[in-house]
Amino acid sequence: MAAGETAETRYQQCRDTLEQRGQGHVLRWWTELDSSQRSHLLDQIEAIPWEVVDPLIQSHVLRRPMPDIPTDLQPAPVYPCEPGAGHKELYEEARALGRELIAAGKVAAFTVAGGQGTRLGYDGPKGMVAVTPVGDRTLFCIFAETIKAVRDRHQVSVPWYIMTSAANHIQTLEYLRAESFFGLPEGEVSLFPQAMLPALDFDGRLVLTAKHDIALAPDGHGGSLKALAAGGALANMRVRGIEIISYFQVDNPLVKPFDPLFIGLHAKTGSEMSTKVAAKTDDLERVGNVCVGGGATRVIEYSDLPDSIAHARNPAGGRKFNAGNLAIHLLDVSFIERITDGAFALPYRRAEKVVPTIDDAGARQTPGEPNAVKLETFVFDALPMATKTFVLEVERGEEFSPVKNPTGVDSIESAKRDQNRRACRWLEEAGVNVPRASDGEPDVLITIAPSFAIDAEEVLPKTRKVPRLMPRDQVLLT
Repeated sequence: MAAGETAETRYQQCRDTLEQRGQGHVLRWWTELDSSQRSHLLDQIEAIPWEVVDPLIQSHVLRRPMPDIPTDLQPAPVYPCEPGAGHKELYEEARALGRELIAAGKVAAFTVAGGQGTRLGYDGPKGMVAVTPVGDRTLFCIFAETIKAVRDRHQVSVPWYIMTSAANHIQTLEYLRAESFFGLPEGEVSLFPQAMLPALDFDGRLVLTAKHDIALAPDGHGGSLKALAAGGALANMRVRGIEIISYFQVDNPLVKPFDPLFIGLHAKTGSEMSTKVAAKTDDLERVGNVCVGGGATRVIEYSDLPDSIAHARNPAGGRKFNAGNLAIHLLDVSFIERITDGAFALPYRRAEKVVPTIDDAGARQTPGEPNAVKLETFVFDALPMATKTFVLEVERGEEFSPVKNPTGVDSIESAKRDQNRRACRWLEEAGVNVPRASDGEPDVLITIAPSFAIDAEEVLPKTRKVPRLMPRDQVLLT
């Protein structure tokens, strides 16, 4: 509340703002609210960025925008996992450069962690979900220990920026403090929440989840770039001398935030934004498709890609559009500064969701089908804004196993399996005998903590620390 402003003045201003837009229903229950509820509701109304929401109601709520698919769409040029004969020197130079940039303190980690673990059966931030085969390490723990390992190996400050949401910011901060930031200096870990936008019904009306509460939702992972600027993180990076941001989402325990090859190739190619991809598992896999069209690199979401393009084949008979987006990016600090200077330029997207609401009697109801629109921006929509981009293919089993469901595909179950497979593969490459079952799967459970190794190369000099593995052993290597 501004100095000298009364509750009645705020109410009148909010009522005028709402009625001008046909949103007067938001104050329908005003006389039934206590002072705390009234204050909360007015805070929400005053925080709505109408300059953003008003035009989006017309363009994205009252109608469904058609996907913008360039007519000249082609697969994006991709650097392979392993270099061909003509690129071995380039890859060697890139790895060396990547290590130099990390050791010089030029690279920061940035985790988008606004999600809750509700779908995983966990009541709290998704980053607090335990996901390792052995040791019950959480996603936040894995990332923190990885950053600490990089910090210790290079004897350099490695700042970690974490974007939370209004729903989990306090709990995330309390958790990290309780864990003493897993050994990281508190001054090198920065948390900030992303912006929120109201959910709207299909008639463009604000959705109420209670008589005093407007349904709000995070503005999408694309909002992370705006939040970096608004939350002061970009300014902090400039002070620290950070040049490259390693972006990854909280649900991927296999991510390698400090990959020297990726960082080095990003720098050597002069890319402003780079991305990792993996071969798709099938034509219609639910991942974005990294393509080139309209003169720029872009990602076409699986839901927007026409079936004729999804099923297209190249002359050799393989899948033509085969580069699946993994949500692992490198972005130059100067690039983010440029695209967030002034009006935020990422396009908004419409997402139809089930949002709990109240009926005419004020009782809370949860519809059985989507009843509202959430407005989101996607970080990959920054790719076409970059003057130069770079795409690197990686092995899925090495770097991507998202945790989105409790069981089945992209689940805690599959992530534990994939972490175990990778750990056993690293050990075998180092000459360690790993018991395997008749189907070829490891007959042991192994967690390799980042303090032990953050890649296969680091396992080799430590094999003497690995105990003899027997069938059905469960081992945590730290």
